[in-house]
Amino acid sequence: MARHPLRFVPTLLRPLASSQSKQVLGSIEGGARALHSVSPSLFNNVCTSRPLYLTASRPHLNRSVRNETTGTAATDVAASATAQASPPTAAVADNVDSKMEAASSQPVGETHSYQAEVSRLLDLIVHSLYSHKEVFLRELVSNANDALDKLRFLSVTEPQLLGSNPELSVKIRANTEKGVLVITDSGIGMTKDELIKSLGTIAQSGTANFVKALKENKDSLAGDNNLIGRFGVGFYSAFLVSDKVAVSTKSPKSDKQYVWESVADSSSFEVREEMDPDYLVPRGTSVVLYLKNDMKKDFTDMTKIRDLVKNYSQFLSFPIYVGQERTRQVEVKDESGALEVKEGETKEGETKEEPKTVTEKYYTYDVVNETKPIWLRSPREVHKEEYHAFYKKTYNEHLEPMAYTHFSTEGEVEFKSLIYVPGMAPFGSEEAGRMKNIKLYVKRVFISDDFNGELFPPYLSFMKGVVDSNDLPLNVSRELLQESRIVRLMKKRLAKKCLDLFEAMANSKDPEDYRKFFRNFGKYLKFGCSQEDIPNQKRLANLLRFYSSKHQDEMTSLKQYVADMKPGQKAIYYFSSESVKSARNAPFLEQLYNKDLEVLFMTETLDEVTATHLKYYEGKKFVDVSKETFNLGDDEQQKQLANEFSLLCNWMKKKIGDKIAKVQVSKRLSASPVVLVSGKDGWSANMERVMRAQNLGDTPGLREFMYSTRVLEINPNHPVILDLDEARKTGRPGSKEQVDLLYETALMSSGFVPEDPAGFGSKLYELVGASLARERSSRPPEAEILGHAS
Repeated sequence: MARHPLRFVPTLLRPLASSQSKQVLGSIEGGARALHSVSPSLFNNVCTSRPLYLTASRPHLNRSVRNETTGTAATDVAASATAQASPPTAAVADNVDSKMEAASSQPVGETHSYQAEVSRLLDLIVHSLYSHKEVFLRELVSNANDALDKLRFLSVTEPQLLGSNPELSVKIRANTEKGVLVITDSGIGMTKDELIKSLGTIAQSGTANFVKALKENKDSLAGDNNLIGRFGVGFYSAFLVSDKVAVSTKSPKSDKQYVWESVADSSSFEVREEMDPDYLVPRGTSVVLYLKNDMKKDFTDMTKIRDLVKNYSQFLSFPIYVGQERTRQVEVKDESGALEVKEGETKEGETKEEPKTVTEKYYTYDVVNETKPIWLRSPREVHKEEYHAFYKKTYNEHLEPMAYTHFSTEGEVEFKSLIYVPGMAPFGSEEAGRMKNIKLYVKRVFISDDFNGELFPPYLSFMKGVVDSNDLPLNVSRELLQESRIVRLMKKRLAKKCLDLFEAMANSKDPEDYRKFFRNFGKYLKFGCSQEDIPNQKRLANLLRFYSSKHQDEMTSLKQYVADMKPGQKAIYYFSSESVKSARNAPFLEQLYNKDLEVLFMTETLDEVTATHLKYYEGKKFVDVSKETFNLGDDEQQKQLANEFSLLCNWMKKKIGDKIAKVQVSKRLSASPVVLVSGKDGWSANMERVMRAQNLGDTPGLREFMYSTRVLEINPNHPVILDLDEARKTGRPGSKEQVDLLYETALMSSGFVPEDPAGFGSKLYELVGASLARERSSRPPEAEILGHAS
């Protein structure tokens, strides 16, 4: 019966290397059967199949099935055949079959020893190099993609390399029963020498040598073919999940097809020629993995394989097909191929026999990387809806992003990137740092999304997006970035592009856009401004927003504050507090209000830290009005008052003791009698509260040191202070209690936490009671009687 010229249904027996295996197989001298079959109906400009080499054991010879095309009995070893897919426009059902044929021997292959480094590398790969076993699929698919890329490039000048098989694709399928996974490409393939050199010697990458030759030749296209590597360290990751790996490859530059095969933990490999003409293929490579027992369940599950391909390789430039194994019932004809009795007729006394059916195994293939990388397209060609759709799908978000930037960089470092500002801030103070928001691709192959600040500054950890580079340095397993000048340049440019995006939002026509952004992510900018990104500190400072004494409902910028400063004002005044309400009523601001000077309200934890690290903005120094060093410049008047009330200050200091550093005449009070300010090197009340929340305030001796830096300031024009000075002069009883009450009241009004709140309350109640008693004693008896009567 005539067969389609591209149909290969052969049987191959390879002699075993061990005598023990020969005893198991008996008269059969081969140790492995390989099947290569495709349905003729599928070949419409579609590549032929590549061979699959099975394990050296009898169970791979399966039950017989009937081939619906040839009408002959066949052995169903579907997992061992590399099925072909139809053009990428539809899923394909590919009939996988073979026939049981007499065993034909073929010469024993050549045995080669690994280079010493390879043996050590295999042990390192299996036990140490890769942190996730699943990356083997990324490596092998990347290798297959590179083989296709190399063929496509070479075919420009050598079109004969494509032959009659123009399709360039990768196909993946598995057999659950056998525990076999197959990755096939229709790429450049390898000759025998290339096979031995590439897979027997460490880092002898065919692609690497190819690119090197291009560069040495100074070919103008060399720069566009910086490939990952056809076979290098990545290939050996196959042994993470496999007991044995076989590679069957056919180069269009060679008349023969060769097989490479090795067992895990072996120091050698075997290379043999494919002798049976039915097994020869025009071009390509199949990598066949005989999975370990504990890996079979996971990596023959095509749903998981599909997900891994989408995660790591969905943006590769060639179609990747994943096959799903299926079965169907097929009617079997008699051996003659025709029925003796016409349809509908039976002889007298006979009954019509029912047609016989057998189970046939086949594959349906679906392309899993139909999505073209949006970041590789020109920004002019991509609509806003497409950007939003990509963001929602990639990060499983329901909210649209606030903004995005799509760019590419050239020069010392080249990469393409698409970065988004999320629709809302992550929950929890540490959540953004734990999230894997930036996905790194190298030549469209997903590498990692966990960098710990290596690629993006930590203060930009809330940003989401992708970065795709062709020459980013990775470690040998391609899982981690290597510290290098290129990485530093990329980090610098990514930060710059993010700041460009933020500035564009700040200058947009709708101010609500930036208000929303800053409400969600302002704390991250303050974090970067305070310590993370010194080179961009000024740009970050321009993006900061604060409430102030003149902007209590809407935040203002530092630029606006400086523009509104009074003539001759040399400083930017700020005060830290828990809220705008508590800040605007603080006694520290009284003199500033009198002089109509604006004060920034630092109401968030990082605000004061940010001001401390900035120190200056546009030449204006940041000054904390709650610190001892605050001065409005009235030095002469201040000196006069200090001399006049020096005795009172010393007297009060003795009464209070070591709780404060000193008592002095205030530079900032106009309505309140006292205020408690922080020393030059001490914490403000707000900072002390923050440190206590972090348990730092309980460090032995630290709290006492902070107490010793505080300064109690008095208002010499207030009646309470004048009365206290009179009590000092006359020695009036109760003056000690009056001083203590003033001190603890100053603690409260200045934002500090009293050491004994209950004791302070008791003193306050006693004071009120004593005041009422004095009032009663001063009343005449008639007024007392009238008061009760009323």
